Amino acid sequence: MDKDGPRRRNAQATRDDILASARAAFARSGYDGAGLREIAEGAGVTAMMIGRYFGSKENLFAEAVAAAMGETELLGSEILSSPDVAREMAAGLVRITAPDAPILEGFEIALRSAASDTAASLSREHIEVQKLKRLANSLQGDDRETRAAILIALVAGLQTMRQVIGLTPLAKADPEQLTGLMAAVLEPLLVAKSESIPAPSAPS
Repeated sequence: MDKDGPRRRNAQATRDDILASARAAFARSGYDGAGLREIAEGAGVTAMMIGRYFGSKENLFAEAVAAAMGETELLGSEILSSPDVAREMAAGLVRITAPDAPILEGFEIALRSAASDTAASLSREHIEVQKLKRLANSLQGDDRETRAAILIALVAGLQTMRQVIGLTPLAKADPEQLTGLMAAVLEPLLVAKSESIPAPSAPS
């Protein structure tokens, strides 16, 4: 057996433990509230080890965001390629934002870290590169990036109001009724064609 095999496995396990602890800490306390010492204790290592594996808190946060946001159900190929994409996406959104459903870790990290300029910039970079671009590329018609950004904002808004704040009409809504209403909101953004967008009227 390769004499370096166990060492590589141990190093990877240590890195994974640090990342897992960081994700939990950032989701719980946000970027500014989570300290490297707390993250290190959660991983069973020293703060110096975090620097060795990730270099800085910024780098650690960036990797935590990327890992936590990862592949999401709403942007999966099964939904984006569906003949009724608006209905499928609405149903998925209603399901993952149910009041009794766990809050998605990536969303929680971004939400609790939004007050930090550094964290907001890192979250925005990940969303624009990994989420916005993929969603925009799945759309047809004009203004794809803007429409994709509005879709992402609607998703985040429903998560905030339904799960975090618990706005009563959303938290108590019948899932089927809410799905139908959300599908009607999402459809023009998801299926708009360039010819369906009216050109501005010429001044008389």
